[in-house]
Amino acid sequence: MSIDQGTNSTRCIMFDHQGRLVSVAQREHQQHFPRPGWVEHDALEIWRNLQRVVPQALSEAGAGAEGAAAETVAAVGIANQRETTVLWNRRTGAPLGRAIVWQDTRTAPLVEGLRNDPGDDFFLQRCALAPSTYFSAPKIRWLLDHLEGLRERAEAGEVLFGTMESWVIWNLTGGPDGGLHITDVTNASRTMLMNIRTLTRDEDLLAFFGIPRAMLPDIRSSAESYGTARSVLPGVRIAAALGDQQAALFGQTCFASGEAKCTYGTGSFLLLNTGTDLVRSRHGLLTTVAYKIGGRPAVYALEGPIAVTGSLVQWFRDRLGLISSAPEIETLARTVEDNGGCYIVPAFSGLYAPRWRSDARGVIVGLTSYITKGHLARAVLEATGWQTREVVDAMNADSAVPLKALKVDGGMTADNLLMQILADVLDLPVVRPLVSETVSVGAAYAAGLAAGYWPDLQVLRRNWHRAGQWLPDMDPERRRSEYENWQRAVERALGWIGPPESSG
Repeated sequence: MSIDQGTNSTRCIMFDHQGRLVSVAQREHQQHFPRPGWVEHDALEIWRNLQRVVPQALSEAGAGAEGAAAETVAAVGIANQRETTVLWNRRTGAPLGRAIVWQDTRTAPLVEGLRNDPGDDFFLQRCALAPSTYFSAPKIRWLLDHLEGLRERAEAGEVLFGTMESWVIWNLTGGPDGGLHITDVTNASRTMLMNIRTLTRDEDLLAFFGIPRAMLPDIRSSAESYGTARSVLPGVRIAAALGDQQAALFGQTCFASGEAKCTYGTGSFLLLNTGTDLVRSRHGLLTTVAYKIGGRPAVYALEGPIAVTGSLVQWFRDRLGLISSAPEIETLARTVEDNGGCYIVPAFSGLYAPRWRSDARGVIVGLTSYITKGHLARAVLEATGWQTREVVDAMNADSAVPLKALKVDGGMTADNLLMQILADVLDLPVVRPLVSETVSVGAAYAAGLAAGYWPDLQVLRRNWHRAGQWLPDMDPERRRSEYENWQRAVERALGWIGPPESSG
């Protein structure tokens, strides 16, 4: 069984020995936007949703009454939205306000200060992450600074911090009555509080952020038997935890150095396995822990997050009204042979990897009276292709093993034209798996591996089946000139947001 606690919903999925989906239950939770740039979740609502979806998935699997049903589960693995920060009372289990979501930007002033003093290198040397509103430590620091009396309570051991897998595991294993307060290395690597080499808390970072060690969960490997559930799944072994993008890498069976996957959703996340080598990016990528199985050495990855891909299609549908449903973008884009010289750079709130430019804003360039909504639709899809190309180029520059193919998953991969565009602009085969729920299958694989349900990684590889493949079919000269045009378009997107007036 996997529990995928995501940004928009909580899902429970059960898989059989062949890695086939047996049952699924899902429940969305509310997104709270109390101020511009603030994004919050109610951790109790998420826990209540989990309490509903797990029995539902068991029931749909034909497992019978809850008591008997739990016995049919070999192990449960948990995947989660990364970086989202929740604090709660150790004695009562009550959250101390809403969770601050990874997308939240309230910590921007704090982060800007960190980038100036002590500067990026202080952090890159220790946790391999440059300061960003994205990560957990600035969120914890903000809460400690803004909630009255919180720091004193945290230092006294009354307050616990966790990303969502910590919150879920603590509640599953007893909550206030002896619940396990743990995290795994993949999630810990996104907090800015773990040393990327030793995989332990970094004293310099803890001291710098002023975060009491007493509030932090113990760091464990991604696949090991943590303990048994006492609530919801009584007696079932909890045997894996991974951040969602690392779980997708695992679910795509990218176990060898040089293998990569990209998950195409609202934004997109490209991860490249670099093996046990810790590769420090020189080209705008994040170094992160991919997974750690039991006592084996950690496997690392390079990650390139892209802020806007699927959400550009949503914008095209909801804001411009040029289509009435997301799948229509493919039909509309197929009405033309090419983009007609039009390019869209979707820097709605800046650019992520590999450029990391918060001063960028979206532009449409190359407009002439020839351009139709079909050309715009094609430019929307090509924007995802060219953004992926920039990340792949950065990965090839950083990695000793150039990418030979790209495994893809996520909602956007249903668009066959987009898949062909990706193959063309990357000049690589693009491969889509039979089981599209790669985050959930990755968490289940890690748990099953730890519990002995699957014996080794090779068995998991044999479970992976290809559903579709797209091969490059673009003239190399055209690929080169189109990429040059894209890069010229990006240059025009930069510098739209100037520095704050107070610093000018």
